[in-house]
Amino acid sequence: MKNPHQALPVTTGTNAEHARQHNRRVILEVVRQGGRLTRADLTRLTSLTAQTVSNIVTELQEEGMLLSHAAQKGGRGQPPVPLSINPDGGYSVGFHVEQHRIIGVLLDLSGKALARVTLAVSYPTFEQAKPLLLDSIRDFRQLRPAGRFLGVGIALPGPFNVEGITAVGPTALSGWDDPNIATQLRDHSSLPVLIENDATAAAMGERLHGLASELHDFVHVFIGTGLGAGMYLGNRLYPGHWHNAGEIGHMTLIAGGKACHCGNLGCLERYLSIAALLEHLGRPADESPALWDMSDPDLQQGVDAWLEEAVPALRQAINILESMLDPQTILIGGFLPEAVLARLIAGLEPLSRSISSRSDRRYPRVQMGAAGQDTVALGAAALMILAEISPDYGALLKP
Repeated sequence: MKNPHQALPVTTGTNAEHARQHNRRVILEVVRQGGRLTRADLTRLTSLTAQTVSNIVTELQEEGMLLSHAAQKGGRGQPPVPLSINPDGGYSVGFHVEQHRIIGVLLDLSGKALARVTLAVSYPTFEQAKPLLLDSIRDFRQLRPAGRFLGVGIALPGPFNVEGITAVGPTALSGWDDPNIATQLRDHSSLPVLIENDATAAAMGERLHGLASELHDFVHVFIGTGLGAGMYLGNRLYPGHWHNAGEIGHMTLIAGGKACHCGNLGCLERYLSIAALLEHLGRPADESPALWDMSDPDLQQGVDAWLEEAVPALRQAINILESMLDPQTILIGGFLPEAVLARLIAGLEPLSRSISSRSDRRYPRVQMGAAGQDTVALGAAALMILAEISPDYGALLKP
């Protein structure tokens, strides 16, 4: 029997302010996807009234987020004026903090990368990385001294704050579990700061820069030192309650398999990760695959042996992801050399049958990601841009 005094979750409606913010984002997202659209196009595509569209467009133009272009000639009456996102309407900074480097990017509001920096590090703590991040933010802002900066996104290896997992193994970075890190960086940079796991950020990099710009439901499997998956479901990012959704590296798939640093046996990333590949090759854990000579026969032999384990493990993981999430497609990317990644993906065929085995598919079940080595940093910056211009349907349930 339920306790009548127990607090119950409350679902509320929206108020006019949240509805207005939502409609602003709807219009910005439609313009972003459509390129150049007129007010009439926006009225038709958003199902908003012409007056609402006109009011919001005027507001966004005054804020510098939308540009007007030469009126289109032809037909009767007032010629329609095309609108587009103003690239200089806002800027965002993104960082990918990993074990051996920090990659930083500067994006404009259209998602174009304007600048990039790579900083060499070795398992940096937050205190070690903080001055590097703040110096890079300052340098990026000096490139657009009069620009409106939306914020800073930082992507880190997960999982976050999980006892027995977060602080162990080759993916661990110490000193990043302090909940006040975002506040410290915000106070020093005077910009909003958002922290997300690297696989989730990689999914947003693919959404803005890769193959996923038109997808509403996809998974991005990110192969780095460890392994994770970013999930974009129902046309929105799914980070999970503790921002650990998609930590598939610690799914125990191989019964009685290799011992993992987390204490379990047979975790997926013990078979599918750069750390697992380096172990197969007998090479140092801090070696960068970017330096490999792919024509080296000894290297090829080691890669072959790794693929014999990695391919069936990934095939099984894909079957699970498809069965649970029913995505339009699964993208696979990360820091593996492209030649190795291509062989990994090609080796998956034939994929196991699942609910994704359909004849009416528009997209392949599995594809190589297209955003490249900067996917995570781009995605971290994209989180701030999309927070500004993408619809937040959850806002409609806020008081």
